[in-house]
This record gives sequence, structure tokens and C-alpha cells, in this order.
Amino acid sequence: VIIILLTISAILVIFIVPLAILFLIYLTNTFILIYQRNSEVKADPLSDVWDSARKTIASFWDICARIWHGYELHGVENLPEGPGILVYYHGAIPIDYLYFLSRLFLWKKRLCLSVADNFVFRLPGLKLLLEVIGIIPGTREECLTALKNGYLVSISPGGVREALFSDESYQLIWGNRKGFAQVALDAKVPIIPMYTQNVREGYRMFKERKFLRELYESTRLPFTPPYGGLPVKFRTYIGEPIPYDPNITTEELVEKVCQGNFLFSFQTKMAVQALISKHQTIPGSIWKALLERFDKCRK
Repeated sequence: VIIILLTISAILVIFIVPLAILFLIYLTNTFILIYQRNSEVKADPLSDVWDSARKTIASFWDICARIWHGYELHGVENLPEGPGILVYYHGAIPIDYLYFLSRLFLWKKRLCLSVADNFVFRLPGLKLLLEVIGIIPGTREECLTALKNGYLVSISPGGVREALFSDESYQLIWGNRKGFAQVALDAKVPIIPMYTQNVREGYRMFKERKFLRELYESTRLPFTPPYGGLPVKFRTYIGEPIPYDPNITTEELVEKVCQGNFLFSFQTKMAVQALISKHQTIPGSIWKALLERFDKCRK
């Protein structure tokens, strides 16, 4: 009995923070629904009418970010004033990305539309919240429309596959995805790379197993649960933009993004390897990431 209780306790401990995040997301959704009902808001979810609610949501998540991960955001000056495509590394749980959205809105009062996997739109009860914070399907038409309307649009080419099967080596798992590059060329906008330090030390996935990979590839659903939630240091870095170049091909642009600042590829030039070494311990170290909470120097 004692062994069973200890086992159950251990399981609860490693999953309690991810479950708490899910609870807080639904709590945020409840706030949005109450706000809509009390204010009788019927406007477009992306309109400025919702800014008061967005500010409350952003403030709440920014407090969580400061307390739990000592969150820092660097390189906001690299974001264009107009439209652009943010390309980022996808952690096991993209909580760092939610922190980024919150901090960006509080600092710049700017909404960044986010391309999400189809399964996100199947989550029960979150439709209004997803619309208000700017979560959109990843169709070419949706992205082009958003960019033409002046929005920043973010996408993780690795997506759920990268979340599930990358690890503390921070390997990019993009496969042959290059649609984002074609959209950038069509819209004539820059691409801005982004990555969060220690995101894999905060939350991890169990080691890849063949049957789990096959299950995901056949269903496109993330059955593998994340675990962890240690209060490691999170720093999000926004790299210098890759400007629109009418003479570059889609393939060349994809390669250029893979080799850009703060995005990882272990087959890139020595200069990028040096940049990775500067910002991330490879493989990631949980202890080092925890100790960085006490490091006041910007890394």
C-alpha cells in the first residue's frame, strides 16, 4: 500500500504543474465568458473593444511568468512596426509563448496572431478565448489576410511534432515544412526568429518510443503527456529580422531561418553554434536552469 501511495504521489508531483496550467487556461476562459456576458460585447474578437479583457489576461499570465520562471523578454526592438512572421522553437508546453504574448501586449499593446495545430480548435469550451487572443488556423489565406491587415503572425514549423519529440538537445524538427517562408515571400514581410532559453528544462516529454511516434503520425493528436514544471529561468530572445528579398527562393529562405539567431539547428555554421553555446547549455541542464534564477546578469 505504501509503495502504491508513493507511486501515485510521484506521478501527481511531476504532472501537477502542467495540470495547473490547463486549469488556469480554463480559468482565463471563464473570465472571458463572464466579461462578454457582463459587458454585452458582441464585437469582432480581434477588435480593440476586447483590449481591456486582454490587458487583464496578459497581466495575470505575466505575474505567473515573473513568479514561477523569472521571465525575461529580450529583443523586442527587433520586431518590425508593421507585419512580419515570428518563427519559434516549440517547447513541450508552449507556456513560454503565452508569456511572450502577454508581455508583448503589456509593453506594446500589440496583438500577435498565432498559428495553432488543428487539435487546439477541438479543445472543448475554448473557442472565444482562442479568438480573443488571436489563435488562428494555419491556412495560407488566413496568414496572408492577417499580414495584410498589419498583424504580426507567429508560427512554429515544428509544431506538435517538435513539442513531442524534440528534447534537451533542442533539435529542430521541421521536416519539409516551408509554407511559412512562401507566405513571407508572398506577403513581402520579414521573418523574425525567436527562442526561449531553458524551455525544455521547465517542461519535458517522456523519451520517444516507436509506438508513440506511430500513434501521433496516424492520429495527429498529442497523446504523450508533458511533465515537470520546475521554476527554471525563462528568457525569450527575439533575433534580428530576416528582411524580405525578392530574389530569394523559398528553399533558401527556409535555410536562412534555420540558421538565424536563437533558433537551433545542429548542422549550421560555427557562428550559430557559438550563439547557441552562449544562450543555452546543450544538452539542457535542469540544475543550471534553476540556478539561473539567481543570476541577475543578462545572458
